[in-house]
Amino acid sequence: MKIFLSFLQGPENYPIPAYSFWQYYIKNGIEESGDQWDECPDADWAKGLTAMSKMELDEWKAKTWEKTVYHIKKTQPDLFLSYLYPHQIDRNAIDLIKRSGVICVNFFCDNYREFERIPNEFGSFDLNWVPEFGSLAAYKSAGFKHLHLPMPMWVDPIYRNTSDTESQQVTFIGSADQQRVALFNETAAKINTLKIYGKGWIAEEGQVVPQSSVITKGINQLRFIKTHGMKAFYQKLIHHNSNIYINEHLAFKVNKNLSFKEYIHHTRDSIITLGVNRFPSFRFPFERPGKYSRLRDIEAPMLGACYLTEWSEGLDLLYDTDEEIASYSSSDELIYQIERLSKDKPFRDRLRKKGQQRALFEHSVPNTLKLIKASL
Repeated sequence: MKIFLSFLQGPENYPIPAYSFWQYYIKNGIEESGDQWDECPDADWAKGLTAMSKMELDEWKAKTWEKTVYHIKKTQPDLFLSYLYPHQIDRNAIDLIKRSGVICVNFFCDNYREFERIPNEFGSFDLNWVPEFGSLAAYKSAGFKHLHLPMPMWVDPIYRNTSDTESQQVTFIGSADQQRVALFNETAAKINTLKIYGKGWIAEEGQVVPQSSVITKGINQLRFIKTHGMKAFYQKLIHHNSNIYINEHLAFKVNKNLSFKEYIHHTRDSIITLGVNRFPSFRFPFERPGKYSRLRDIEAPMLGACYLTEWSEGLDLLYDTDEEIASYSSSDELIYQIERLSKDKPFRDRLRKKGQQRALFEHSVPNTLKLIKASL
């Protein structure tokens, strides 16, 4: 199968959260499956995630989709596979691609975080690739064809084994947010070997928080209400100016971001690698945050980690807990599970081996593509 990709390709210098890894995973996964991938060399899909005025966005969409449709009509792939946010989608362009005989599938991994109701733009596709269990009911309600599949993850074959060495470090790798800070503020003092890596845990020198005008704030509030509703706006007002700061115990555990090689090393070799699936959102009370399974729930086991992650709905469809991965549902249970795993090396070794096998065989990109083909 020849697959045309629109998976956030673009320069790696945009001031937006990391995105370039997606095309690395999906391209290598496609090649391993025996399929081929293609792309429009002049299309900068990542730019569509940057801050733009409506006029700039409309101009970007017109140029990007014109190039894309022309390239697809010329090369005639079997499948158009994208990772597109609603504002990036041109429904007329998707219709043109479908009319040329190309099946259109869109992957989106933040449905549960971003939407209470699935945007109409996603109804343009022949199939929606949905990794979050908690969003399946919303897709069903919207009437959009969808398939529940794991996040697309690919690991180099040299790492498809378990490490012979094991550090005594409990590791979390991920950017800082208010929910993660709150969780680790509660637990850092009781986890002596904890180390945290990622963006935002240590303030960058010269970092300045931009100030908005009264008019801009009013416009942003109206947009927020339109997108998330009055209930979420009420939660936002409650938590206004209630930022949670890193306490003295956590401050000794935080570090800056890791290189790619360091990232793999710490994930594989740490005595325990942690996952945190809660997220900050005004749609949920701060004390009862929303949770959904993240890319790390596929990535860490696939790399051979002894993986302990936060329980979220649907996690039991991915793994057999306490056989392939371990889980926790509260700060107290997080501490308990770390103590339990730290004392039981045979248990850790079993999680590493079985979790990696499950992830590589059932949650790989080649297996996902096989399921997509069968569905279509």
